[in-house]
This record gives sequence, C-alpha cells and structure tokens, in this order.
Amino acid sequence: MDYRVALAQLAPRLGDVDANRELIADRVRRAAVEGATLAVFPELALTGYLLQDLVPEVALRTNDPRLLGVGDEAPGMLVAAGFVEETEEHRYCNSVALVRDGELVGLHRKVYLPTYGLFDEGRFTRTGDRIRTVMAGEPIGHIGLSVCEDFWHASLPMLQALDGAALLVNVAAGPSRAPGSSAGLAAIAGWHKMQDTYALLGTVPLAFCNRVGNEEGLTFWGGSRLLAADGSVVAQAPLWEEALIVGSLDTDDLRMQRYGMPLLADERLELTRRELDRIIAERAGLPPDDPA
Repeated sequence: MDYRVALAQLAPRLGDVDANRELIADRVRRAAVEGATLAVFPELALTGYLLQDLVPEVALRTNDPRLLGVGDEAPGMLVAAGFVEETEEHRYCNSVALVRDGELVGLHRKVYLPTYGLFDEGRFTRTGDRIRTVMAGEPIGHIGLSVCEDFWHASLPMLQALDGAALLVNVAAGPSRAPGSSAGLAAIAGWHKMQDTYALLGTVPLAFCNRVGNEEGLTFWGGSRLLAADGSVVAQAPLWEEALIVGSLDTDDLRMQRYGMPLLADERLELTRRELDRIIAERAGLPPDDPA
C-alpha cells in the first residue's frame, strides 16, 4: 500500500509561536493538496532554534491547543513538528510531537543534547530518557521519532528499528559551519551517509526534515530527504531555501526488503545485551559477573 510523506523545510521566526503556527498551517494545507498522509516539520519549528533564555516563554505543554492544533488544516493527516515542551515537573525539553485531529499520537524528547562547538543545548533544555516507537495506525504502522543529534548515535535509530518502526522520522535544525565551503558540504555528505546506512541496515524508510534560514549568524542548510527501506532516495529538497517536497512509500517494498535482507530478524539481541552489560561494568570499574 502506498502512502505519501511531505517534508516541509522552512525558516521559523525566533520566539514567535503564533507566526510559526501560521507557517505550519500554510504548509499543512499544501501537503493536503498533495495527498500526504504525514507532514513533517523541522526541529523547534514552532519556536526557532537559538532560544536560550526565551525557552520558558515559548514552551508548551503537550495539551496546549497551539500544539494539538497544528494539523487542523488537514483532518486525518499526521503532523510531526518540533517544539519546546514544558513537562509537569517544569522540565524543558527539545521535543517532537506527532499529532492528528487535535490529539497527541506520539512524543519524543531529544535524548542527545549537543553542547560542543556551535551548540549549547545542554544549558537550556533537559535530556529525554526514553527511546520508543509510536503506533500511528495504517498504512504507516509504528514510527520512530527523533531529533537531530539523536541520529548521530547509531543505537537510537537501530533500537527504534528493532522496536518495530516501519518509518524513522528525524527532525533537525542543522546549521552549516561554513555555508557553501568544502567543509560545510562535507558535513552535509556525512549526514547523507549516516541516513543511507540507517535505512539500509535497519531495512526501514527514513524521513529527514531539516530547517533553513538564519538565526544569530547561523545558517541552516535544509536538504530534507525521504529514503526507501533499501536506502534509495525517494525525494530530496534543495539546500538553503524553503521547500515542500512530497514522496510516496510502499509498505510492500518494506515487506520485501525485510524478506530479502532479514537483518533485524537475525540480530542477536541477547548477545548484544550481554556485551553491553560487560562494557558498562568495565567503564564503572565493577567486577565482571563472568570472569570468562
């Protein structure tokens, strides 16, 4: 069965939730015209990225109508969008919500917060502590949500694939250190290699939506991509500019890919767990359970 995925790379306005909701509403309408089952928006699409001390001012609870209403322009459509979440314990997380018809279908809190180089996220938001998939219903099935840096840790997308994800969705706000330079283009190529590998080894389609625009001297490169379960490119957005791209995925392709390459079924999780327990014990200086 075919279904269509829209990737809406846009340039959010820093700290202006209402203006960003209008941007999202416009793209949702366009995605509906294209027959999309799922529309994906970038990391922190509702708020902008370099928030720093604006975090408490723009944070939303998961029951906030401004979040739950992001898909109101297209009844029945799934919409994934990044935002700053305020939890009941007043923790602030860089999160992505999956919403349909005014209801929260799924939520992921960014697990890995980069606090190096250009990045200072650990000062302003807290880490997530769960890696799960969410059931989105037919035709997609289970979706593995993640946010930007999460994809630079192979354990996260592979855990989601092993947890039954039929689609990986990564939303990002990836800046270029030197836009247009060889170093900047090499970093983008690194993202592509990583995505291709996860799709191929996880035998799972992948939707990556990256923002564009400028904030406080940072330039975001876009280049959103939709990959099939064999790692082939279904659709790809241009660099540096806003775009809405739509591509089709086929659930039968996923079935046949996993039949022909049963990598997930062959994964030896009990062995992986045993070796991880050993590595954790060694790092903590604990005596091994099994001296052999």
